[in-house]
Amino acid sequence: MIPQIKKILYATDLSKNSAYAFFYAMDMAQRHQASIVLLHAIKPIYPSEYSGEGFMFEDIMEVQKRERKADIVELKKNIQAFCQKTEAQMGSSCAHRVTEILVPIGHPVEEILKAVDEESCDAIVLGTHSKGFLKHTFLGSVASSVLERTRKPVFIIPLPSDKTSIEWAKI
Repeated sequence: MIPQIKKILYATDLSKNSAYAFFYAMDMAQRHQASIVLLHAIKPIYPSEYSGEGFMFEDIMEVQKRERKADIVELKKNIQAFCQKTEAQMGSSCAHRVTEILVPIGHPVEEILKAVDEESCDAIVLGTHSKGFLKHTFLGSVASSVLERTRKPVFIIPLPSDKTSIEWAKI
């Protein structure tokens, strides 16, 4: 018996095309009457990366806090705009499906896996740019690592090329 999908983790890199994968996550949530936990991980900045450049550790942490707040605002704005533009296509309001927005500071793979466990998510949706042919033949490094390390169903959505871009503003 296939387990029910009641909570979906959608991980985004906030790229222009990330709306494309969000559309899939939203469609899945509508079909399964599920909620969505949205995650965008901010890669940590280490003081050693800026040694000798006059940066203080406190300054770096403050920059990351501001970046985190700005990302949360951007995510909320994108969700609202997306939902307004797609209500006619999907048949009902979608903003209520996103129950949580997480913007942790950490490595994306680790933060995705941690959030799946902590939030009790039943499935993961993420997009991949399919870049880096030699390193990862078909999947991006984050998608590939998540797929290898989780026991949850992972839906990997290949993002369209720049020529067929589906941006948040265009949906």
